[in-house]
Amino acid sequence: MSKKQSFHDQHIVLPGTKIRLDKIPTKGRDSSDSRPQAEKEFKKLRHEFIELQYRLYAENRRSLMIVLQAMDAGGKDGTIRHVFRGVNPQGVVVTPLKVPTKEEAAHDFLWRVHKVAPAAGMIGVLNRSHYEEVLVVRVENLVPPEVWKGRYEHIRNFEKLLADRGTRILKFYLHISHKEQKKRFHERLTQPEKNWKFSPDDIAKSKHWNEYMAAFDDAIEQCSTKVAPWYVIPADQKWYRNLAVAGIIVETLREMNPQFPEHKDGVHDEDID
Repeated sequence: MSKKQSFHDQHIVLPGTKIRLDKIPTKGRDSSDSRPQAEKEFKKLRHEFIELQYRLYAENRRSLMIVLQAMDAGGKDGTIRHVFRGVNPQGVVVTPLKVPTKEEAAHDFLWRVHKVAPAAGMIGVLNRSHYEEVLVVRVENLVPPEVWKGRYEHIRNFEKLLADRGTRILKFYLHISHKEQKKRFHERLTQPEKNWKFSPDDIAKSKHWNEYMAAFDDAIEQCSTKVAPWYVIPADQKWYRNLAVAGIIVETLREMNPQFPEHKDGVHDEDID
């Protein structure tokens, strides 16, 4: 990757861009040809992330919401585990959004997401998100087209509301190839420590790969906005996936530039007994 080009510039989907995920590379080595150098850079970025996150938490004025979406075995859990290692756990909340509960299903589709949107000073990480409501429900025919098509506008308005409130939003699609997905499924079946990750539903969804790609194409096109951009991250190589996600988060926090608050007026060091 050119040193002059930021991770943001390299992987963002600009508003109004037409995309075809099957035309976008999934190999991280196409963006960085040196794994040792990438891993060295990742460690530096993670140390900077820890400092910036600490400042964001102390400032207690703005927040950051990070959305992670991918096909099954795309690396959402691994991204969270590696990128967020070492951050202040008081300032980060990870929420896995699985199949809606009975209570959640009784509300509008954004209700459960609004409940877990990050408060001031916090980073909220969504492992899957409100985008399932234009992905799974579409491919599995759980609601009619006129319902899920109308949700794009609701999502854009919802994310604009959060942004107006002081929440920066970063949305990452971890882009793996169908071949890489099959390889990871095989690992889950053959490695005892990974068996728990496998579900027969994964195979069923994999058979609808093309339908899911079309659904992701539309969701990303319709909902990559100035205040809530989508980033397509080549994720076949985990080391590059981690580097790119960490890079975009750090670039965003640098821009936000959170500051430690000044001490309260009228209190001085000599007042401490």
